[in-house]
Amino acid sequence: MSYARQMLDTFSRTVNVDPGVLAAATDAMSDCAQACTADNAADLGEHNLAEMVRCIRLCLDCTDVCNAAQAVTSRLVDYDPAVLRPLLESCVAICRSCGDECERHAKMHAHCRVCAEACRRCEQACRALLDALR
Repeated sequence: MSYARQMLDTFSRTVNVDPGVLAAATDAMSDCAQACTADNAADLGEHNLAEMVRCIRLCLDCTDVCNAAQAVTSRLVDYDPAVLRPLLESCVAICRSCGDECERHAKMHAHCRVCAEACRRCEQACRALLDALR
């Protein structure tokens, strides 16, 4: 069981969202931010650095958005839907863009393949959370 799920189970106030969906999204955001940070570092060490600039930029953006979304999502008690929904939609968008770019490099760079997988998982988990919040 993840720490996100363990923390949700300790909440004395209920949240109107399936705790499994919420924990999966929180974990996916954290994992995606970590994968993007590591991929960014690996990209910077590649010989064809000029070809990696877009990937580097998207990984940086994805890390920042996932970290922000994870922090806000972790504080879901008495959340403001007007804040949370656009943040989750931004997370879906950047994970899709970053995942697409990393997939372009995945055959040549294993670190990009791993990052693309993390982005796809996060994109799906954020979509599931958005659906659960409706």
